[in-house]
Amino acid sequence: MFSIVTGFQDYSQRAVQAAKYIGQGFVVTLDHLNRLPVTIQYPYEKLIPSERFRGRIHFEFDKCIACEVCVRVCPINLPVVDWKLIKNIRKKQLKSYSIDFGVCIFCGNCVEYCPTNCLSMTEEYELSTYDRHELNYDQVALGRLPLSVSQDSTIQTASALSYLSMGVTEGHFNNRTITHDID
Repeated sequence: MFSIVTGFQDYSQRAVQAAKYIGQGFVVTLDHLNRLPVTIQYPYEKLIPSERFRGRIHFEFDKCIACEVCVRVCPINLPVVDWKLIKNIRKKQLKSYSIDFGVCIFCGNCVEYCPTNCLSMTEEYELSTYDRHELNYDQVALGRLPLSVSQDSTIQTASALSYLSMGVTEGHFNNRTITHDID
């Protein structure tokens, strides 16, 4: 008789625990019903990258001294620097500079270690093409400044990270900025 009572107590404890877990899951489901959708309709809406976002590299030809520090610090030796030595003044003159973004890992080492700050990261992240050879940018393409998403006149803010609990969002911004593309 004692084993039947213990078995019934064990069964009832497990049933109560299972009901508690089902109730917790149901509370989470009900919590998600009260939230706004967080989906961005990409071609028509765009998120503004964070301040230290590592996008396409911008290159200023006039500032470069052809020291090749960017090539030495690059983990894959990616930047191609072509220069000639001017013997009478014993200085290097830059002839061409190129980076293949199909291979680049966007680590930012070249930007960090450049002594003349001729390299910088931009907000541009839309680099997709149908031909991978179009991702090989020369100094003219690298010198082109992209249209900044943050300077677009159609910017609209929406609440972001509201779906996370307060402990998780510490250190994050409470707003996310999106842009609407107007054609």
